[in-house]
Amino acid sequence: MLVIGLTGGIASGKTTVSNLFSNLGVPIIDTDLISRHLLERDAPGYKKVVEHFGDEILHKDQQIDRPRLRRIVFDDEANRQWLEATLHPIIYQQTMQQIEQHKKSAYVIVVIPLLFETDFQTLVNRILVIDCCSDNQIKRLVARDSIDLDLAQQMLAQQWSNEDRLNQADDVIQNDNEQDTDLNLQVAKMHQKYLLLAD
Repeated sequence: MLVIGLTGGIASGKTTVSNLFSNLGVPIIDTDLISRHLLERDAPGYKKVVEHFGDEILHKDQQIDRPRLRRIVFDDEANRQWLEATLHPIIYQQTMQQIEQHKKSAYVIVVIPLLFETDFQTLVNRILVIDCCSDNQIKRLVARDSIDLDLAQQMLAQQWSNEDRLNQADDVIQNDNEQDTDLNLQVAKMHQKYLLLAD
């Protein structure tokens, strides 16, 4: 079974592209979703995160206030490193387990936003980068998350540059064009390529 690591900068369109692959019947494993589940009440990461950051990151219903937590970790490098060091090993293990569940498929796509910043490259056979210019990323991020421009730029600056990602890519899908038909065509072409490679 071929394991494709799908990555790209924040707000580059990773979810949109992975949904198009899913529509073609391709199993999708999203490490962001795994991460979110880890921070739900009674989940493995919840207690550790609340003990570290305190009750101020909690809503009244005791759920973690994700926007507040995100701002805390992006404002403080030590906090960001602590959070990643705490959650990434658990995410890695659960991702491995989910890959194993799909071993009869021709190929599986694992969405890994921080593929190059972590050791998750060891899980994949090929790297698919969703490319998008930084101006479009910032515009989409501000609209999607209702955040200010400064935070959007700060979040972008803490990731690998688009150029560095492209230098490491096996495959690229371009997502600056707002036409859905163009994206559909690119995904369909890549799907056929992966089916051939998986034979």
